[in-house]
Amino acid sequence: MTTPPPGQYPPGQPYGVPLGPGGQGYPQPVYGQPVFQPVMLPHMQHMQPPPQPPEEKPPGGGAETIRRVLITAAILGLVVVIVGVVIMVNNPDEYAASTRETVKLAAPQNGLAPSVGPGGAGQPLTQAVATAPPPVPKIPAAPAMQPSTPKRLVIPKIGVNAPINSVGLDRSGAIQTPPISNHNLVGWYRGGPTAGEAGPAVMLGHKDTTSRSAVFSRLHELSYGDKIEVYRLDGTVAIFTVGGIEQADKQTFPTNRVYGHADNAELRLITCGGTYNHMTGHYIDNVIVYATMTGTRLAKSKS
Repeated sequence: MTTPPPGQYPPGQPYGVPLGPGGQGYPQPVYGQPVFQPVMLPHMQHMQPPPQPPEEKPPGGGAETIRRVLITAAILGLVVVIVGVVIMVNNPDEYAASTRETVKLAAPQNGLAPSVGPGGAGQPLTQAVATAPPPVPKIPAAPAMQPSTPKRLVIPKIGVNAPINSVGLDRSGAIQTPPISNHNLVGWYRGGPTAGEAGPAVMLGHKDTTSRSAVFSRLHELSYGDKIEVYRLDGTVAIFTVGGIEQADKQTFPTNRVYGHADNAELRLITCGGTYNHMTGHYIDNVIVYATMTGTRLAKSKS
């Protein structure tokens, strides 16, 4: 995976991987009970058992009984085969042999999806392979606009209506996040394009604070086709359409997919997700929304 030139875009923000629970031992095997052989005492060795009467054999002999058993087993086996054939004929899809294509798709590539998923209710968020491109909607992209500072982010589906402040890089080279004390604030990375300008504009928001949910607590509910609006300083509104959403491990953050070159005006919304690591005080994953600008309009002036 190629990464952007140093200083232009920040790397991912790994926080470490929590340790799993230690292994547990297995119980010792349980041995069977010992078998004791009877011992014949010396004074009993010359004693002969009393004669037994000859065993009476049932009429017809054993051969006839064996023949009847074999015939019965053959009939039962034939019935089982016929029933199985009827079930397979009535359910061809369930019992059809897997094709090579099906087997290939069923095997994930290192546990990662081949592309970024559409998201949505009932759709688990997954991380895509490093080479997967950013997802885009099928709606044609709108022409890019001139740069203008973003001032407010509105996402009707999840009830977001929040002001935007610019953020830079911290001492470690990672993007700064908005102050945790303000739950309804979005940070725009000023080292990248503005929303509506050609390229990927990146915005961040908290999932929650120490006392309540925050601006991007429902970001994972977005899905393909949802609308996002960014109000700009020049009085225009950039309208973005979601192309897909993924949940990525911070240790393998998709830097190139998020910050890489884009000809159209695009938007990336990032927050935390996955499991919360109590040792580090951070979530182990990032939820990333990919959107493309598909329209513009003028903001309504206040009367």
